[in-house]
Amino acid sequence: MFIGGDLMIIDITKLKQSLLTSIEVNEDVFVSKEELNKVNIIDLKDTKVTGYINKDDTDSYNLDLVLDGILVLPDSVSLNPVDVPFSTEIYGNYAEMMEEIQEIAKKSNNSLDIFPIIWENILMEIPIKVTGPEATDLKLSGDGWKLVTEESEEKENSAFAKLKDLL
Repeated sequence: MFIGGDLMIIDITKLKQSLLTSIEVNEDVFVSKEELNKVNIIDLKDTKVTGYINKDDTDSYNLDLVLDGILVLPDSVSLNPVDVPFSTEIYGNYAEMMEEIQEIAKKSNNSLDIFPIIWENILMEIPIKVTGPEATDLKLSGDGWKLVTEESEEKENSAFAKLKDLL
């Protein structure tokens, strides 16, 4: 098995020759800083993929993997790094998954590159909003100013707020 850069090449020679019914995957996942920067991830720590690749009767390859790790993302308020643990399961047919992510399967006669599938699943684990523990201690108002959010605007601009003044 070759793993490096943004590749995760799995040698499937023994599966093709029916010498094995499955290949165990137990590898650390590394992503280049350039790729991480493209999607606003500060770092990826302790990320590991484990599981099996099986060949079925139709000479198709099925993945049964678990992806665990820690995304380091910028806090939505302070931009400080926040560790966000994640764990996801990846089940399915290799060819179908590669079609879903609209990539050409990097497949030679005896290897599969599962990195595009791993990377897609990491990206799906990024939350929309990240707040760290120090974000709760932030001052949200002061002398002549206050933090305005969509939620606070909705409360103030409610149609019923005008009716309240009539009572």
